[in-house]
Amino acid sequence: MSTKTVCVLQGDQTGQELLTEALRVLDPSVIRVNNLRFETFDLSLENRRRTKNDVVREAAARMLETGLGIKAATITPGDPDDVGSPNALLRELLGGSVILRTGRRIPSVMPLAGVHAPIAVVRMAVEGAYAAEEWRAGEGLDEVAYNKRHITRRTCRAVAEFTFQYASQHHATVFGGPKYTVSPIYEGMFKEELDRAAGLYPGVRYNPQLIDATYALLLESAGDALVIPALNRDGDSLSELVLKLFGTIAGAESIVFAFDKDFKVQVALTEAPHGTASSLQGKNVANPMAMVLACGALLRYVDSKEATLASRAIYESSLESVYNGVKTPDLGGQASTTEFVDEVIREVRGKLEVWDALGD
Repeated sequence: MSTKTVCVLQGDQTGQELLTEALRVLDPSVIRVNNLRFETFDLSLENRRRTKNDVVREAAARMLETGLGIKAATITPGDPDDVGSPNALLRELLGGSVILRTGRRIPSVMPLAGVHAPIAVVRMAVEGAYAAEEWRAGEGLDEVAYNKRHITRRTCRAVAEFTFQYASQHHATVFGGPKYTVSPIYEGMFKEELDRAAGLYPGVRYNPQLIDATYALLLESAGDALVIPALNRDGDSLSELVLKLFGTIAGAESIVFAFDKDFKVQVALTEAPHGTASSLQGKNVANPMAMVLACGALLRYVDSKEATLASRAIYESSLESVYNGVKTPDLGGQASTTEFVDEVIREVRGKLEVWDALGD
């Protein structure tokens, strides 16, 4: 069995604490996967400043070679002359064009608005509002602020292709879309690619909606599993809403994908969708669920039977731990970060032992 190298991108504050705890789940004695090798890159704010972001560039270059990465939450400084967002730089360097975040029901946690089935947001990870050139002209009340955005057809196609592939695999409805009626040239390009992909996947139900209608209709969605394609900024806000509908933004993983020229996954970088939670640093009370699930998601791309089994065991064990009452304070419980991870590890070991006893 060939060795698979995972790039571990360290972060800041509680984000790094959660990564350290969650990585215990990937110990070979827990998951029975013995071909993983870990390379660590220090993406803390201090080291990014010291290296002038060279450490981010090194991490991205290595991930393009290995195809696998897992990242802690990091600080993005507010000063535009500082080192900026490592997330944005990583996506640019990797060519990471899609972010997948899936809200799913957490057992024993009451979701909002009656949502029940999983809702996946497929967000355009580059271009759009976050890559826009901005400037101002004029003075006083005549001052004008300008914003020059762009999206490319290649990125639109990557998002559309992935959306329908994912919906086909998960028997879900493709729902929502851009506000192409207001922006027929700019957002219309994205709609064209979604319509094209719909033609390639006739077995996938396609229910296009404008983005404002998507938000409104989500509040009465309780039936089909949904996959929602979105532009960069729309997907940013939409994914946070979706995760919160299921109880907590710390309840699901986030995956950044880079694709090759044929739109096959080249790099999968998993992480938690939340920030560094500085107020929780050192208290051992933050919910590690998203970071643990990021470990489970990573194993899906290791391409071995053992890794696939371990991934499922991590997902099931994380949800079952909550169902069994091992909850951190944000979910109404009293378990510490360490206690939750300990319970997941216990459950994973048990599942893999039972599955092994039962055989194929």
